[in-house]
Amino acid sequence: MILPPGGPGVPGGAVPPGGGDGPIPPGADHGQLPVVIAPMRARDLRSVLRIEGQVFDEPWSKRLFEEELDQRTSRAYRAAWVGNQLVGYAGQMSIDDEAHVNNVGVDPLWQGRRLGTLLMCDLVRTALARGSAHLTLEVRVGNEPAIALYRRFGMAPVGVRPNYYPQGGDALIMWVRDIDTGEYAQRLSAIEGSLAPFVLVDRRT
Repeated sequence: MILPPGGPGVPGGAVPPGGGDGPIPPGADHGQLPVVIAPMRARDLRSVLRIEGQVFDEPWSKRLFEEELDQRTSRAYRAAWVGNQLVGYAGQMSIDDEAHVNNVGVDPLWQGRRLGTLLMCDLVRTALARGSAHLTLEVRVGNEPAIALYRRFGMAPVGVRPNYYPQGGDALIMWVRDIDTGEYAQRLSAIEGSLAPFVLVDRRT
């Protein structure tokens, strides 16, 4: 079983409570939101760290993000943009045929626009492109919005890591197997189809 990067401030693939997929905020535009998802770059880290500090109790440091971005063969970090504003990001690492989601973060001002789901779709597509057949992550026990999001992608709990987080708190281990099958492709396409009325995606590799 692959593990996430070590060190303090590791969120372990958690989406913050209130996540990116709650009710659309009052007054928000209900039309299609144009979103570009592209590889995260070092120059994006100022915006990434701002979001990281807002949504995670134990945020990653700039150094940890830089170390992750340097490992291009085994890591994939993605940034979501609306116009010239970075509104969310996600990352994973790959070992053999397994992909481990390290983090998913959405700017609080942009939560409720289905960006968490969109980023997860992108991570699955990225994992498949890198030859992964299985997907796993850790999420804080009790983070029900995140757990509900991951369940939508077929992920199921398989165990608990006690005291996983540096400042205390257990992590729920979740897995989905065989994401490279036709059956899972149908699930993923259905999720992406449900986003189509709300989000217009330009996905760049």
